[in-house]
This record gives sequence, C-alpha cells and structure tokens, in this order.
Amino acid sequence: MSEAIKRFFASLPARAAVVLNSPIGGTLQIDLADGNRTEHWYVTLSPGSAKVSREEQRPADGVLTLSTELFEKLVTGREAGMAAVLRNEATFSGHVVLFLAFRCFLPARPDARDPRDTAREHVRRPV
Repeated sequence: MSEAIKRFFASLPARAAVVLNSPIGGTLQIDLADGNRTEHWYVTLSPGSAKVSREEQRPADGVLTLSTELFEKLVTGREAGMAAVLRNEATFSGHVVLFLAFRCFLPARPDARDPRDTAREHVRRPV
C-alpha cells in the first residue's frame, strides 16, 4: 500500500471536525483490491468525527470496492470518486449517504474549477 493512502487514512480523524458537519452516521467498509489480495478499511463516520480501523467491529452500513491503484488516484486528487463509480471502476453498495459524506474527504482535481466561478466569468464577458 502506498504512503499516500496511509497518510490519507491517518488524516481522517483530525479533518473530520471541519469536513463532517451534517448529521451523518455509520460505518463505511473500503475494500482495496490488488490482484488476488483485498485490504479492508473501516471508517466510522459521525457528526464531526471519523474513526479508522483495519479490524471489522460490526457489519458495515456501506461498502466501497475499488482497486488500490484507483484509490491512490482518488486520495491524491488525480481522479474523482463519483466519476469512478459512474464509470463502474468502483462499486458502492449500502447507504449512499455514507459515500457522499466520505467524498468530502477526497481532494479535488487540481484542474477542477468551481462552476460558480465559471458562470461569473461568463456573465462578465461583453456580448
């Protein structure tokens, strides 16, 4: 497993107070597949809190399955989580709100622009 993935999971508890401000709660199981080997990570989310574990504590409320390579791209901002699911490169089952909340921890692509900024630029242009 890459250092980027290890750092990402290690950073979740400290970042949760800023990222998770909605009344969401549950456990997300993240299965990282690499050939014939699958690593399981468990992220328990609650308002302002995230706990990361490698050991199953209870059945997960949602399961995200993807390759280790793709997950590294997600945590480094080179790929977008929702786009990966829509392209069927990653699969999710369970309470979709957990996936949507987890996406908030993922960095945006460096070339991503806020659509509001694009709209403002368009409005300011002379016709």
